[in-house]
Amino acid sequence: MIVVMQLNATKAEVDSLINRLEVSGFQSHIIKGTNRLVIGAVGFPAAPENPGLERMPGVEKVVPIMQPYKLAGREIKPDDTVINVKGIEIGGRSAVVIAGPCAVESREQLLEAAVAVKKAGASIIRGGAFKPRTSPYSFQGLEEEGLEILKEAGNLTGLPVITEVIDERSAKMACDYADILQVGARNMQNFQLLKLIGQTGKPVMLKRGISATINEWLMAAEYIMAQGNYKIILCERGIRTFETATRNTLDISAIPVVKGLSHLPIMVDPSHASGDWRLVSPLARAGLACGAHGVMVEVHPNPKQALCDGQQSLSIENFKQTMKDLSMFIQ
Repeated sequence: MIVVMQLNATKAEVDSLINRLEVSGFQSHIIKGTNRLVIGAVGFPAAPENPGLERMPGVEKVVPIMQPYKLAGREIKPDDTVINVKGIEIGGRSAVVIAGPCAVESREQLLEAAVAVKKAGASIIRGGAFKPRTSPYSFQGLEEEGLEILKEAGNLTGLPVITEVIDERSAKMACDYADILQVGARNMQNFQLLKLIGQTGKPVMLKRGISATINEWLMAAEYIMAQGNYKIILCERGIRTFETATRNTLDISAIPVVKGLSHLPIMVDPSHASGDWRLVSPLARAGLACGAHGVMVEVHPNPKQALCDGQQSLSIENFKQTMKDLSMFIQ
């Protein structure tokens, strides 16, 4: 349920209500809107109903939440969520561009890419230190060494950095190096990992699973938010369909659908969706035209020598052109 507090509600009245909810078996989540303080009550209550809440001092009204995702939906928070990471606003009026190589392969490779994408206008640097690959014989990442290089790139450029985590060990390690943790498509429904990440308090990019419905995607976000971490960025990265012309099918219709259902910011990843660098720019434009708050693209100084995903990685020159193509969306 949602408990909407009166404009003049005191701290004592808010604390009293929270205590009442917790005694009844609810978890309380305070959401500060533009004009109202709202308390989301979720969990498994001791009783199916909690009469008397509307009569408590400071309470304006109590509204049941109809959607299964209680915290991620617009019922509890009509206003868009804007996440600030080192001065970069994700979910605001200007589109955000995350760029960098699929994997951190060496110090020279990542620093060259980081400096180049910043100069071209990127807002956040990406780079994978832990790479969950289809084949066990493929490059799996440099792990902590890669994280150290990624942090160096962030310090050098002054930009936030994002990296994927795949399990408890990598998540705890990445917290010391990265500004944003990424949950990849393969782990979207790794609920134990989602709970752990929710407890870190770090901003999280949650990619849509390859066969996940929008409802399942938002419920995955709910797992993180239920731990008290509301700094979640959704990322549409393509879903599996019958089509074989592209690596995946970028579901741009998901962008306006999600924006209608959830207050969380949403981005698109045209690199993984297409699997072809030539399709990255048009798909990025399509995503932003549909209302996405930003894009994540792969950029490599020498894509032909990339240890993973070279075929979908933009060269530095191609990235510069892509930024020109996206200029109308970037203020």
